[in-house]
Amino acid sequence: MVQLLIADDEMIERAVLCKTLRKNLGDQCTIFQAENGREALEIYRKEQIQIALLDIEMPGINGIQAAEAIREKDKDCCIIFLTAYDEFAYAKKAITVRALDYLLKPYDENELMLVLEEALRLALEQQARRRETGADAGSRGKGGVFAAEAARTGQEAGEPPLPPEDPAVQGDLAQQKQQKVTQVIQRYIRDNYMYDLSMQDLAQMMNYSEPYFSRLFKHCFGRNFTSYLAEYRVNEAKELLKQPTVNVKEIGKAVGYPDSNYFTKVFRRITGQSPSEYRLSIFRE
Repeated sequence: MVQLLIADDEMIERAVLCKTLRKNLGDQCTIFQAENGREALEIYRKEQIQIALLDIEMPGINGIQAAEAIREKDKDCCIIFLTAYDEFAYAKKAITVRALDYLLKPYDENELMLVLEEALRLALEQQARRRETGADAGSRGKGGVFAAEAARTGQEAGEPPLPPEDPAVQGDLAQQKQQKVTQVIQRYIRDNYMYDLSMQDLAQMMNYSEPYFSRLFKHCFGRNFTSYLAEYRVNEAKELLKQPTVNVKEIGKAVGYPDSNYFTKVFRRITGQSPSEYRLSIFRE
């Protein structure tokens, strides 16, 4: 059982989020609720929280401060920020927190659950590691052929204000920079999606802070990093499923999901079918 915390000072939003998680996660998690950062930290210390959904703007101790306090004690807790601030200016303070993702309110339920299911996977893996060896996971060392280019692109662009959403009002230079950044991100994901890829990997590669990169990614692709990566992997899996001789478990591994059960869960979340059901529908056609 995974211990999950929701911290949001808006009672109705907190209740709706709690209901959504209970509906989707069932008895996989014990869910705790806090109405501010101070209460969130008290619950975290008492209940050994493994996943924390923190609203950024809360009275007293805000979500950023609560996350920083958690991270000082625990490098493994999965932190997910919730924010209504489209510019993420406030979130730029969270440079050292290493959040799993940032969800912009109002968030799509499917997008929310893709992030939560990834957090649940990570939490369960951490539990297993502690039981078996007590050792920490090794650092991820991916790069790929575009790593240097990604870093160079980030250095060139810096962290300027993001351009307006309407392309018609973007300046030519800003639009060109955005297109270049988008292309570099697409190519990096294309070359690394089969690995255990995270938002931190790519943000670090491009020399961006995680909050800025998260906001930039949302601006470029219209969704958050976790859901985009999951959809990309599932689309690659769809192509492999057209080959009847390749089994589903191997396809999951090939697109970045070594756990076949988790692969099936993500595939069903996005397509409404299991991989086997999807393959059968193709052959029927």
